[in-house]
This record gives sequence, C-alpha cells and structure tokens, in this order.
Amino acid sequence: MKLKSALLAVLFMSSAAVAVAQTPLPEADPLDDRSAKRVERMEKVVRELRSIVFQGRDTGKPVVVQPAETDAQIAALNDRVTDLEQTLTKLNGQNETVTFELTKANRAAADQKARADALEQRLAAIEKTLADLQTAAASGQLAGAPPAGTVPPPPAPPADPAVAFKQARQLLLDGDYANAEQAFSTYVNNYPDNAKTPEARYWLGETLFVREAYTDAAAAYIGAIRGWPQTSWGPDATLKLARSMVALKKTTEACRTLDELSKRYPKAPAQVTSRAASTRVAAKCS
Repeated sequence: MKLKSALLAVLFMSSAAVAVAQTPLPEADPLDDRSAKRVERMEKVVRELRSIVFQGRDTGKPVVVQPAETDAQIAALNDRVTDLEQTLTKLNGQNETVTFELTKANRAAADQKARADALEQRLAAIEKTLADLQTAAASGQLAGAPPAGTVPPPPAPPADPAVAFKQARQLLLDGDYANAEQAFSTYVNNYPDNAKTPEARYWLGETLFVREAYTDAAAAYIGAIRGWPQTSWGPDATLKLARSMVALKKTTEACRTLDELSKRYPKAPAQVTSRAASTRVAAKCS
C-alpha cells in the first residue's frame, strides 16, 4: 500500500513537471523596478519593527517610534530657525539706526522751524515799529521831510524799467538826492515785481538816510533785504537798517538787525563789518 502511494506521488510530480515545462514563461513586468523598491521599503520597515520589538522586550520600557529621517529634519529646522533669528537681530539693529536718524532729523527740523519762527517774529516787530513811527511822522510828531515846494519835480519816468533805473541811479551819482528819491520811489511803485526793485528800494533808502528821514529809510531798507538777497548791497542795506534804528532810539531792534547781519552775511566787506561793530557799541548791544 505504501509502495502504491509512493508511485502515485512520483507519477503526479512528473506530470506536474512536464506541465510546468510546457507552460510558456510570462513576459518581463515593466513594474519590476518599482516593485523592487517597494520590497526594499517593506524590508526596511520590517527591520525597524524588529528593532522596536527587541528593544521593548529587552528594556521593558515604552518604545518611541521615530523615523530615521526625523533627526535630519530637526537639524535642518534648527538651522533655519538660527538663520531667521540672526536675520531678525540684524533687522532690529537696522531699525534702531533708522529710528535714531529719523529722531535726529525731526529734531533738526524742529530747531530750524523754531529759528525761522523767531526770525519772523523779529521782522514783524521791526515792521510794527516802523509802522508806528510812520504813523507818528504822518501826525507831525517826527520831522525830517523838507518843506513842501523846495524840491523841483523830477522828469517823467520812462516806460522802460531799465532806462528808468539808470536815470534814477544817475541822479543819485550826481548828488541830486531829492530827485533821485522821487525817481526811485516812482520806480518802486511802477515796477513792484521787477528784478531790480529790491535794489531800487536800497537806493531809495540811501536817499532818505542822507537827509535823516530814518523812519522812511528803515522801511525802504526792510523792503530791500526781505528774503536776505545775496547781493553786493545786501550787507550795507542791513547795516543801514540797524543805524536807522539806532537813530530812532530803537536799540533792541538795532541789535537784532546786527545779529542777522553777521548770520546772513558772514563774508561782508571789512568796511561794513567795522561800521557794524561801532553801531553795536552805540546801541549798547550785549
């Protein structure tokens, strides 16, 4: 019986071998490479699981599962955090610098505005003083104007402002201060916006200063130096304004004007500087 069973088994195995030999082999699977990679990943997982099992068995402690890539990711994140902290520190430093510079600029702007406001107040005070003096002069409280009818009328002013300015200037050079005053006054009234008008106001002030009409002279000088023109006559006009104020016993305004002279015209001619020093003594400026 055993022999019969063995023979049947051999016969079956032979038939199966023949069938397998006659069966054609399957074509190559194009996914073999991908399958191989999957197998490798599965084997890696199995190894990790085995390690975990053995670790738990040997130590008896809870097992913490941590993929192999986590350490590298944490290290990369730490590097990025460090870089971000350094960048933030640098930006904070730059921000502090910008804030400091902005604060300095704001302070400088505030100082400039304060100085400008102070200068405007000084000029307004001088103009108010002149207005009061002119009002007093109109009321007959101040003298200095020549008697009516003693000055012959100047010739009619020409239509060309350049010619009119030249004629007025020539009258002044000839010593005809009365007609020069009339000519420059007419020029200022006829051509208030001409480029030569500030200089005409200066020469008008000179004609008034010569005949000691200090109130009107001061008004003319103020009109000439408004805006502090950087001209050859600018320093002298400022000095003459201060001297007019001294003559009118307005020493406070005179000292303020002399202060502006040194600030606005630091390179004034030596003659102007010398006369300014003597005027400061006369005004008893501190």
